Amino acid sequence: MLPKNTVVDIKYFTALVSSRPSNPDQSLRQQLYLRALKTVPGVSIHYGHFLTHEVTMPLVTPAGQRQQYARVVKTEEKGSDVNLATHLLHDAHMGRFDIAVVVSNDSDLLEPIKIVREELGKKVGLLNPHRNPSRALLPHIDFIKAIRAGVLGASQFPPTLTDAHGTFTKPASW
Repeated sequence: MLPKNTVVDIKYFTALVSSRPSNPDQSLRQQLYLRALKTVPGVSIHYGHFLTHEVTMPLVTPAGQRQQYARVVKTEEKGSDVNLATHLLHDAHMGRFDIAVVVSNDSDLLEPIKIVREELGKKVGLLNPHRNPSRALLPHIDFIKAIRAGVLGASQFPPTLTDAHGTFTKPASW
């Protein structure tokens, strides 16, 4: 997507999922995807984690009716955005890039992006996986490119890959 630039590192930030009764193969599919990523030279994977806990949350209540609540299981990914921000700042400080490209639309990255640009003098662009870019980020980046469906489709892994552990196949549900 940026043919005039040399890719030095690709850092992928994620958290390991746990399979759920409604989706028992979720963890296996993620492990296969991470295994596929590891076949790409220059890719490093950085892990956050998930927190799952029960919380009480309000239900939608029509006007004039008494508020009702429900106990729900809330799962939150923790650490991935902080890890991305930390690496972005550290790599900029260490002079490891001239231009950083962030694939995200998360406005939580606003402050580190501003610091990297304004204090460390580096360029930051976004490859946006969403239809509507974050309005908070737009004034603070050097460029933005949408990831179009055709480009995404052309960037998929082949159905079968081989690594040091053998050959494996992409799940049909990808």
